Amino acid sequence: MVAFTRRWLVRGAGLLLGVIALVLVLRIYDVQRGPPLGPWHTVVPAEMTRAAMETADWRAWLAAEQAVMETVRREVTEALDTPERVPVNRYFAGSPMHAPGFAQDWNRSFILEPDGPPNGVAVFLHGLTDAPFSMRHLAEAYRARGFLAIGIRMPGHGSVPAGLTDAVWEDWMAATRLAVRTARARLPEGPLHLVGYSNGGALALKHALDAVEDPRLPQADRIVLLSPMVGVTAFARFAGIAGLPALLPRFAKTAWLDIQPEFNPFKYNSFPVNAARQTHRLTAALQAQLDRLAVAGRLAGLPQVLTFQSVVDATVSTPAVLTALYARLPAGGEHEVVLFDLNRDIRFGPLFAPGADAALERIVAPAPRHYALTVIGTDGAGTVAARVMPAGATQAQVQPLGLSWPRDVFSLSHVALPFPPEDGLYGAQPAPGDDFGVRLGALALRGERGALVIGLDSFARVTSNPFFPYIIDRLSEALPQPR
Repeated sequence: MVAFTRRWLVRGAGLLLGVIALVLVLRIYDVQRGPPLGPWHTVVPAEMTRAAMETADWRAWLAAEQAVMETVRREVTEALDTPERVPVNRYFAGSPMHAPGFAQDWNRSFILEPDGPPNGVAVFLHGLTDAPFSMRHLAEAYRARGFLAIGIRMPGHGSVPAGLTDAVWEDWMAATRLAVRTARARLPEGPLHLVGYSNGGALALKHALDAVEDPRLPQADRIVLLSPMVGVTAFARFAGIAGLPALLPRFAKTAWLDIQPEFNPFKYNSFPVNAARQTHRLTAALQAQLDRLAVAGRLAGLPQVLTFQSVVDATVSTPAVLTALYARLPAGGEHEVVLFDLNRDIRFGPLFAPGADAALERIVAPAPRHYALTVIGTDGAGTVAARVMPAGATQAQVQPLGLSWPRDVFSLSHVALPFPPEDGLYGAQPAPGDDFGVRLGALALRGERGALVIGLDSFARVTSNPFFPYIIDRLSEALPQPR
């Protein structure tokens, strides 16, 4: 019997190794057919070390960031071959999307000062492959209300996509602690808010949990999350396998899940395997810590958590926000989640994927709940209303918002939430003076496949939020009036 079992285990292991080998061969074949790597895929700027970040101040951080940007200028921009010196390449100095040529390069960390003495401080944490640019509108809303606004560039971001082939989530946590430490150095007393988008949402929440366990860390008074990365797809768990052939220089391209032209001045289009792996590692650590503190009865030490999330999200798991986070939060913390529903006034009907139109009912636990739930959706008459259900309630209060869905938009997306329609890069109605060389959100592209440098699918995702004024109104409830 033992020999029989051993024989089947050996056969099973051999079969598994054969499947893995076949998958890797197919991946090598598929990737090798794609575009070649550019210098922005191979030059890895040296970031400040994690140990240095633990004691560095803001001035030292900016100096290290400047060194990163100098590396990009010297080893990428000035080293481009002639075929790479084209307007569509953000790293070409003559490109209209070359960020160093803008009045402000939003790839860099920033501090926005209020008009008078600050009455609070907020730290803004951007998402994966992103840059501080995505937090500028939220930061400006805080600054206008008297808060000092600090946005930090995460290591590996804002420079070249190759930076993410080397970064680990522990580096991003060290940068988060540096930013919070800077906030408290600038304003030792007064409200401290952490505002995180996507991957930055996971970092904001992780810092707050760390502060529960380590009283030496400054604890926030409020946490605001937009499309937070509490859970990711199962693929991220095994993403590292896809990059194994890259250990051989000949197959270096397999270190990338996607290789695309880099025309977005403030976000990478290419995506390395390591970035997916780090999302899994971060969310696994976050959920383990939530479990540990929930069992210990210590989650009451968290400040108020306010989350904005689209019901449908192809990047992070909306159900994980509710089950892995909010289901664990104790009652009495004034926690709230705001869900943006589908546009149900336009009859997309059978065009929705199976289950998509019932996503809200499927993921939301029955009332009463120990957290507040607000659903932003249609009222059946073409306008938008908020259905507000306080913690412990069983009946929703309906509040008309005076907003409406754009007729060509059936849902929000992961990337849309922090951008108003007036944003110059991502907005559907970009402000004329807010120009970054390309207006990605205003493009309504129709045509034949293969004519553009990137697939049409990349332009189909909605990139701005028609309900952004509602988000600002909700944030303003805890802030003074604009100065």
